[in-house]
Amino acid sequence: MVLLLRWLLFALAIIFVAWLVPGIDVENFQSAMLVTVIIALINIFIRPLIVFITLPINILTLGLFTLVINALLFMLAGFMAPGVEVDGFLSAFLGSVVLAFLGLIINMVTVPGED
Repeated sequence: MVLLLRWLLFALAIIFVAWLVPGIDVENFQSAMLVTVIIALINIFIRPLIVFITLPINILTLGLFTLVINALLFMLAGFMAPGVEVDGFLSAFLGSVVLAFLGLIINMVTVPGED
């Protein structure tokens, strides 16, 4: 039940990000739900590998390069999901930062195990 609630809240967060950040367009709620699944799969399978490969750059930049990685992966998710458009790197960067902040709030509100 918590997983379904988190999925819906993240889809609403993506719609909010599209409303807030110019250059990010989400066609409808189904597209937002699909891009939520795509972002989750990217974060599970691709992101750890990329973070590991870019570890020296991350160490040199004190972890700030992770923001660039998040923006590029957000662009990838927008490219893969039909009905979602991310126009450029700056839009993806701002969108990923806002989505990370909203994700932090969603994760604090929906703590698993407290049913």
